[in-house]
Amino acid sequence: MTSLIAICLTLGSCGYHVAGQADLVPKDVHTIAVPPFTNGSVKYKLNDSLPEAISREFITRTRYKPVSDPGEADAVLTGSVVRYTAFPTLINQSTGRTSGLQIIVVLNVSLTERATGKVIFARPYYEAHERYELSTTNNYQYFDENGAGLQRLSKDVARDLVSSILENF
Repeated sequence: MTSLIAICLTLGSCGYHVAGQADLVPKDVHTIAVPPFTNGSVKYKLNDSLPEAISREFITRTRYKPVSDPGEADAVLTGSVVRYTAFPTLINQSTGRTSGLQIIVVLNVSLTERATGKVIFARPYYEAHERYELSTTNNYQYFDENGAGLQRLSKDVARDLVSSILENF
């Protein structure tokens, strides 16, 4: 029994701990503004869909309330779409048309405490990927999966960013 207690004390004091348990956000931050991102790419929908997805993620997973006016928020999450790239990953051998695309989006994101101007969280050159297939069943009909692919990418980015902010990664 004493050896079990000694082992527990040794393991408990060895410095091991679970990473990512500290909340980066100061305790006095209750509201976060997520304004539209600036867009340096050719894809115009991203600068709106990303902040919307991030706001939804804050609502569903955190105690923070997203607000629309940065002047009324305790913290402001700003972002910019640096680059959007899409390239074919699959080619239909019978038609020669692209049947799969890979999207790569590069973002700069930061969360700043409004009162002090202190940067709470920053992720420069954050790269997100999404792959989707194009409908090639009929040459006369074309179903564009681009919108759905961008929505999935926005949700993935939102989930990852909010987790990173909450878990101190």
